[in-house]
Amino acid sequence: MTTKRNESDDHEANLGADNAASVDLIDSPSRDIASRLPESLTIEVSLPTTVHAAPEDELAVAIVEVPVNPGAIETAEPSTMSITVVPPKVVEKKPEPPVIPELPAGDDRASTRRGRMRGEVSTSPEAASMLTPDRLIDRKRRLRGRPEGGWNAFVYAITLHFVNLGDSPKVIARKAVEARIDKRFEGGARFIPVLTRKGGVGKTTITALLGMALAETREDRIIAIDANPDRGTLSERVNKQTRSTVRDVVTMAPTITSFNDFTTMVSRDETRLDILASDTDPLLSEAFDENDYNVVADLAARFYSIVLTDCGTGIVHSVMRATLQRADSVVIVSGGSVDEARLASETLTWLEANGYGDLVRNAIVALNTATQGTNLVKLEEIEAHFKSRVREIVRIPYDPQLAAGSVINYKDLKPLTKASALELAALVTDGLPSRQGG
Repeated sequence: MTTKRNESDDHEANLGADNAASVDLIDSPSRDIASRLPESLTIEVSLPTTVHAAPEDELAVAIVEVPVNPGAIETAEPSTMSITVVPPKVVEKKPEPPVIPELPAGDDRASTRRGRMRGEVSTSPEAASMLTPDRLIDRKRRLRGRPEGGWNAFVYAITLHFVNLGDSPKVIARKAVEARIDKRFEGGARFIPVLTRKGGVGKTTITALLGMALAETREDRIIAIDANPDRGTLSERVNKQTRSTVRDVVTMAPTITSFNDFTTMVSRDETRLDILASDTDPLLSEAFDENDYNVVADLAARFYSIVLTDCGTGIVHSVMRATLQRADSVVIVSGGSVDEARLASETLTWLEANGYGDLVRNAIVALNTATQGTNLVKLEEIEAHFKSRVREIVRIPYDPQLAAGSVINYKDLKPLTKASALELAALVTDGLPSRQGG
């Protein structure tokens, strides 16, 4: 059997020889122990692990060695919590009212206006109520405007404005009527239809006359719309300035966005009354229906304060319903003959039967005395009849301008005609609500 030695064995043999030489130097007991030792001896020494104590400043910034799974997301169940925030109560400290000492009681005679007017001097402080206009203002030096009226104006002129007697009673009465016409309105436009069941009683003339009186006195805008389906003639009462009609307004309604756009389709009188004409073609006039009137009325309400509507002959045409639904007041025109007065009264009956009783009670009857047969009829009896049904009646006297059926020059009308027109306008305005829906 052949034993194969490797380099480690040779190394160990050499090491053994060296050890043997050194053993010789040791005493015999030691050699006995060594003789019993194995040829190859391995000694393992386990030393304790050195523990590194980190200082506190390192521990403060150290990252905890905890494994983190980036795919795991810790979630918590949702919860709601309501927090009521109660604002702090701010207690406003009201300032205490100043204490005003009462005036000392003095002589009763000196504390009255009558005692002061007798020249008595108060022995105690006077109250503020003693400073009245009657006491402080000198009537002789009170400022007045330029008087109107024949004699008063003459005296004012010849005295070089030193003597001012004020306006005459007639002027004072007229200014009172104008103040009623100049009533202020809040909200949208006011609609006033002028209607009757009979033609030839001057309905169109009354519409123009009423509109002129309103436009002459008021500072806002007034328009009269000719809604007569039988070829109305309202536009012939003023100088025509356009050929446009209600049909053109309906057609161009989407493009009318301003008052300037609308004024190109109306004719304006010297009193500033605007008139919108009806179609001259009877077929087109008849085609002007309720929907068309509503389009025109909506546009007029955007730009005007008062809208008059000449409803034409009859009360059953297609525009009448839309006109009455918008009406704030109505004017019924009656002639001075028997049949004209009877048909005007039947108009009121028709309105009451169709649910317009409120309009009847607030209506004004314009009694046109320029029609035929007026001289043979007792106008007082006609007025007495209508006073039992409507609010007021106004007589419109005969005037050559009105009887001509042509252009009306308001300034050239007779004084009595203008006074009647102003009274009609005042009565109509009195019945209009100051606030929309009031």
